[in-house]
Amino acid sequence: MTKLLEKAFAEAAKLPAEAQDALAAAILDEVATEPLWDDSFRQRPDALSKLADEALGELRGGQTQPLDPERL
Repeated sequence: MTKLLEKAFAEAAKLPAEAQDALAAAILDEVATEPLWDDSFRQRPDALSKLADEALGELRGGQTQPLDPERL
């Protein structure tokens, strides 16, 4: 385990049990889906570039909004 991950877990251990469980679920979900993303982009190497171009087009076209963490 890396030092940074150890630090993250140490900080997470200070959270209430409900918050720890939510964080653990998010981590497990991320770990489970990572290979799916890798496989998808390996099969379609241009897909990520197309998504980035689309996002930049939306930004330039004024179709985006600043992220408000309070509304997540």
